Amino acid sequence: MSSSTNTARKAQILSEALPYIKRFFDKTIVIKYGGNAMTDPQLKDSFARDVVLLKLVGMNPVIVHGGGPQINEWLDRLGKKGEFIQGMRVTDEETMDVVEMVLGGQVNKEIVNLINRHGGKAVGLTGQDGNFIRAQKLMMENKEAPGEFIDIGQVGDITYINPSIIEFLDSGDFIPVIAPIGVGPDGETYNINADVVAGKLAEILNAEKLILLTNTPGVLDKKGNLLTGLSAKEIDALFEDGTLSGGMLPKISSALDASRSGVKSVHIIDGRVEHALLLEVLTDEGVGTMIRAK
Repeated sequence: MSSSTNTARKAQILSEALPYIKRFFDKTIVIKYGGNAMTDPQLKDSFARDVVLLKLVGMNPVIVHGGGPQINEWLDRLGKKGEFIQGMRVTDEETMDVVEMVLGGQVNKEIVNLINRHGGKAVGLTGQDGNFIRAQKLMMENKEAPGEFIDIGQVGDITYINPSIIEFLDSGDFIPVIAPIGVGPDGETYNINADVVAGKLAEILNAEKLILLTNTPGVLDKKGNLLTGLSAKEIDALFEDGTLSGGMLPKISSALDASRSGVKSVHIIDGRVEHALLLEVLTDEGVGTMIRAK
């Protein structure tokens, strides 16, 4: 590609971004950060740069992060094997200690430091800070035996999220980075699926967008083809025929709930693609799957 062609292409991309910058100025964008984007050094760097750019052009990104691979690594060191039921991690007391250490400490601080290195002002939080995310014990319905419930340990069901701390940080041009740990009425801690926290937070903050980064191009049909747009009715059919399963279950459920609760657009995108976040927010094409309520 010649230098003049390359320059023209860059100008076209910048011009294409302008209406989106105007449209989403001062709007809240909740981003669930997980998968390979959290473990590959180049992807981690590009994600941090993207978040800082969105903040600098006037948007309000709010990050909710996972940390499954890092938790599994620590559990392996302890000789424990991670167990999942319907996409949710079974969390006994020892596993909860690991979750708090990894999510609230190691992972959260790494993300905060990376964003700050690129010129942002990130602040790390867990749901324990100021009783920000309140939760109760989640009893999971057994899909194979309707009416029966499964005890999966210290896994939380969100009862309330106080938006004031996020609104305060946004007003000071800070970027909130949230570990999905909730607190119960007696101070007990709960592990909460990060997709669930991101979806509920997007509802509470009346977010313009909810973006979920994954290790797939988006939602795929049984032949592996990308489904770019899905309605509630179409999602129900995918649940019924078993297309959606495992870790995709809480992701899709949270996306659909957020869409039905007024979040204007919900996107599941491929976090393995460098600058996927900017491609979704600032270009005509976008990437991944968009979920709509109707």
